[in-house]
Amino acid sequence: MIGRKIKHYEIVDILGRGGMGVVYRARDERLDRSVALKVLPKELSEEPDRKRRFLLEARAACAVSHPAIAQVYDVDEIDDMLFIVMELVEGQTVRSLIQGRELDVLGAIEIARQVASGLAKAHDAGIVHRDIKSENVMVTTDGHAKILDFGLAKLLDAAGGSGGDLAGDLSHMETVAKTQAGLVLGTLRYMSPEQARGQVVDHRSDIFSFGVVLYEMVTGQLPFQGNTPVDTLHAIAFEETRPVTTIRANVPPSLQRVITRCLRKRAQDRYDSAQEIVRDLKDVQRDVESGVTTVIPIAQRLRERLGAFRELPLGEKKSLLIGAVLLGAVTLGLLRAGEDLIPMAIIFGGGGLLTWRRYRNRRYRLMRKFSARVQKLPEVLAVTVVGQSVTVVADKALAKTYVRVNAAMELVNAKMFFGDPFSVTVVDGVGEEDLKTRLSEPGVVYVRPEALSDES
Repeated sequence: MIGRKIKHYEIVDILGRGGMGVVYRARDERLDRSVALKVLPKELSEEPDRKRRFLLEARAACAVSHPAIAQVYDVDEIDDMLFIVMELVEGQTVRSLIQGRELDVLGAIEIARQVASGLAKAHDAGIVHRDIKSENVMVTTDGHAKILDFGLAKLLDAAGGSGGDLAGDLSHMETVAKTQAGLVLGTLRYMSPEQARGQVVDHRSDIFSFGVVLYEMVTGQLPFQGNTPVDTLHAIAFEETRPVTTIRANVPPSLQRVITRCLRKRAQDRYDSAQEIVRDLKDVQRDVESGVTTVIPIAQRLRERLGAFRELPLGEKKSLLIGAVLLGAVTLGLLRAGEDLIPMAIIFGGGGLLTWRRYRNRRYRLMRKFSARVQKLPEVLAVTVVGQSVTVVADKALAKTYVRVNAAMELVNAKMFFGDPFSVTVVDGVGEEDLKTRLSEPGVVYVRPEALSDES
């Protein structure tokens, strides 16, 4: 194709290949400018579904105009060959910037703000990108972010549903991913839980993927990753992320709150719109630049607490309500006690101390329950805890091992009222010396007797 002309576009070089076609650098001879020309190979354009998706990409990209979205100039078909002519974005991908350690916190926030603004524009037009990842965000030489490749975008209908057969396609992809190691692992790591499960998605799926990119920009690490696609899918569906404030110094808590809200497992618990993310990121920018943390409005804090309360199990809700009623009754009694105020204060203070002691040790009790659950798995040899990091050592970790362990940890984190969540890692194939070292260190909460006998 190099040197060939398609209409008035001369192919100069190849830029890359993807599932939806090949991208070339081309020269627009009419306007004397460089462009990116994406071509769907002839043999694939004969497939009706492939052709339909390619045209869908063009319509989706043409439907929005925003500084943070690569502009589409033209779409056409010649000799049964489809192509799209797009803005040629010169610069580096966010992935390259991360790998080169070229992003500080402020730079990451600024790029994220621009990307969120572009997504807000696309979502307002009824378009879901569906493939937001660090490779699909370019940063130009003058520092402007550009979202590339709406190759998986889907136009939403007027009612806001997505319809179509994409859910079936993703379900098929998940099935294949379980059997073919390494399949599109990079894209999988940015998927939302509903996307990974093959469910119908909306704009909130983009918000989750955006949260993954923001996490990656701030920490240099992906929040969900595994050695195989199935491990990654399980991590997305069940695992909580390690707080960015524990990975990188001087990250404001307000940024952690934005990331956490983007990465909620349930779509309804995330931001309702990308424009809300833009507003919050502007506040975070001010925090970082001034060194002063913005006070969260009390109404917002109440909404967050109410959302957390709604997610609690029924038993936990009852306990909290009973505690609130008792506290109200005691307070009312103190107000009416008059000269009996001191005895009532002693009773109230003693009850408060007992309650505080119980909840102070709640994390330890929850961890014991976690250990009791996972030790029922015959492959589990030991459980260790260091700070908020839990390690489960298994002689052979199967897919069900990850599912059970992550589900048990999800229950623990859901029942915590305060503090950072626990993170869990499953380790298998541990040699005798490694196991001996692990068991000799502090933090061992469970050891299978057979493992001890092997060491003696």
